[in-house]
Amino acid sequence: MAKPPKKSSTQKSAEADVDAFRKRLGPFVTAAETTRMAMVFTDAKAPGDPITFANDSFLALTGYDRAEVLGKSFNFLMKHVAGPKALAKIEAELEGGRESVSEEHCRRKDGAEFWAATFISPVRDETGDIVQHFGSFVDLTRHMQEQTHSKMLIDELNHRVKNTLSTVQSIVWQALRATPDQEDIRTRIESRLHALSRSHDLLTRENWKGAGLFDLITVALEPFGVTGESAKRVVIEGQNIRVPPNAALALGIAFHELATNAAKYGSLSNKAGSVRITWKIEPKPQGDRLILEWREKNGPRVVASSHKGFGSRVLERGLMHEFGGVAHLDYPASGLVFSMDVPAPRKADSEPSE
Repeated sequence: MAKPPKKSSTQKSAEADVDAFRKRLGPFVTAAETTRMAMVFTDAKAPGDPITFANDSFLALTGYDRAEVLGKSFNFLMKHVAGPKALAKIEAELEGGRESVSEEHCRRKDGAEFWAATFISPVRDETGDIVQHFGSFVDLTRHMQEQTHSKMLIDELNHRVKNTLSTVQSIVWQALRATPDQEDIRTRIESRLHALSRSHDLLTRENWKGAGLFDLITVALEPFGVTGESAKRVVIEGQNIRVPPNAALALGIAFHELATNAAKYGSLSNKAGSVRITWKIEPKPQGDRLILEWREKNGPRVVASSHKGFGSRVLERGLMHEFGGVAHLDYPASGLVFSMDVPAPRKADSEPSE
């Protein structure tokens, strides 16, 4: 049977101090030893307020052995991460003789940092002099991480709301400029807001981590009755490449504008026309490119408008702003063609569209 390792003189001395301390304070120390809260006692009469007792919960929290803790100053956990003001504040609270509560940035033995709520209470003798300090620590690391995550989510939500409001403002302004007809204005605004809402719903289902290109097109075409036999008139070919949220919103509006134009004036306004939507990733020396084309055929003869409306601005300017590439509308007699040549989304998560 193996013999237990011999204890060092430092460890023996530390254990002797703990035993003496336990005998002096009796039940109070026993309670501190058994609680799950990290606790220490310090000697307020000695320079630096050295720790004279640390319970097992404190050792588990910090990763130190008891011999490494005893004799250290109360704020030794904070010295390497807390600023001078925080350390001075702790020392002032120890000298002030009042109970205090604070949140401190600390470091474990292995170098890992954590946040702790620190409670300091003075212990007085029968004459009223402070002889000890009683300190307890509550690990706030998870709470602080959740706060940081919540702030990040709020900032992201604020960013999304601002972008959405900007888009809504543009939709309303362009509708007001396009026609004096109040009913037409209402229809234009409602249809575009519904398109924006559908893109939002899709992104929400994806936890706002982006959306698939195939999914965006499908959602955009859904209100135009491209189902059943009509579905054969629309061919969609491409991988379900994921695009970031802002680009997804811009694309959702863009496909809505293309579909609206096709249904009113283009290849979906008669029974013979069709639309072919294709895209692919092409490797280029300067980086991969996303090449997309919307091509209509067999619709009414196309006549280019001299007026650039909301749809044209969304397709040519909005997408260029979001992707940083080239987007262009052409009006050959055979049918409208929209093309887009932009940098491929980073970390594209492509999935088959079927």
